[in-house]
Amino acid sequence: MQIEMNDELFLQLTEYCNRSDNSVDNRRRAQALGFTEKKVLIAPGAIIRIPNLQNVGDNVFFGLYTYVNGNVTVGNNVLIGPHCSIAAGNHKFDPATGWFSARTDPDCDSIVIGDGCWLASKVTVTGGVKLGRANLICAGAVVTKSTPDYAIMAGIPARQVGEIDSETGEYIWYHGKEKQ
Repeated sequence: MQIEMNDELFLQLTEYCNRSDNSVDNRRRAQALGFTEKKVLIAPGAIIRIPNLQNVGDNVFFGLYTYVNGNVTVGNNVLIGPHCSIAAGNHKFDPATGWFSARTDPDCDSIVIGDGCWLASKVTVTGGVKLGRANLICAGAVVTKSTPDYAIMAGIPARQVGEIDSETGEYIWYHGKEKQ
């Protein structure tokens, strides 16, 4: 079925999709996707494709144009910034077809984002990763391995560049030396 919009409706829809990044509209988007029982906010352009909505905790924000797909669990009080990519599962090469047509086991490549995490802008989390509690994942990082609680991760691939004091909230930077 093809839908044709008149000019006025098209302009209104375009404006709504591009200027509606506010708590009321972000909540309405979350409710439209089935997050009715929890405080979840979804910014414009975010795509949330997970099989079990119960795997998303309370007080979660999905930023502008973020992509979440597959067997992903998101803890409570999580901030996911704009343009993040969190895709569980993976493709693998299938010699029978000659291309990456096979899929990995979705349970092995699941992703867990711990309570209290903040993923800054353009973070990528790959399949099989578990982020510990209260991680700060710095902008542009690509997380390919699981992380400890209260870690500050940065880089490609991400490495631990600091930690967060769990009692004071203070950032402790390793000043050019990653934790051994």
